[in-house]
Amino acid sequence: MVTYYDDKSVQVTSTAVTVDGDAYPLAEITEVWHHQGSRSWRVLIGRGALGAAMIGPLVAAVLGIAFAVWLDGSATVTVAVVGVSILIGLAAGPIADQLFEYFDRSYARGSRPREVWIRWRGHPVRLLCTPDALRFGQIYRAVQRAMEAQVQGRAAR
Repeated sequence: MVTYYDDKSVQVTSTAVTVDGDAYPLAEITEVWHHQGSRSWRVLIGRGALGAAMIGPLVAAVLGIAFAVWLDGSATVTVAVVGVSILIGLAAGPIADQLFEYFDRSYARGSRPREVWIRWRGHPVRLLCTPDALRFGQIYRAVQRAMEAQVQGRAAR
């Protein structure tokens, strides 16, 4: 038996798909498809806030330098403002790294619910509904691979 995917609630093997304890033998599944729900504006607004948090310090530094040049115009004040901006930027590096990581994970999780459906014994059955795009992709592809292997196994006989 080949295991294509396995987590706490979903297991896809070469013989069956099991979701929350309900098993669907591959021999009884005739079709697999997916459906995407509508976008979550909450997730998109959160990404926008992350983008603003990442760009905000750069805008503040440029405005600070422009203000220093406009206010005094001396090279000493400009160099001091640039030096302080660089030091603050270096200190903010680890924070920016965390923000970028959170931003990347928001794309992996996705902004809309996704569903995996199968036709089992002639009836449509929703196997899974998740907002996690990465997990959805892994499970959907695992079911597809298991179905392909099942069809190839039948053809070889």
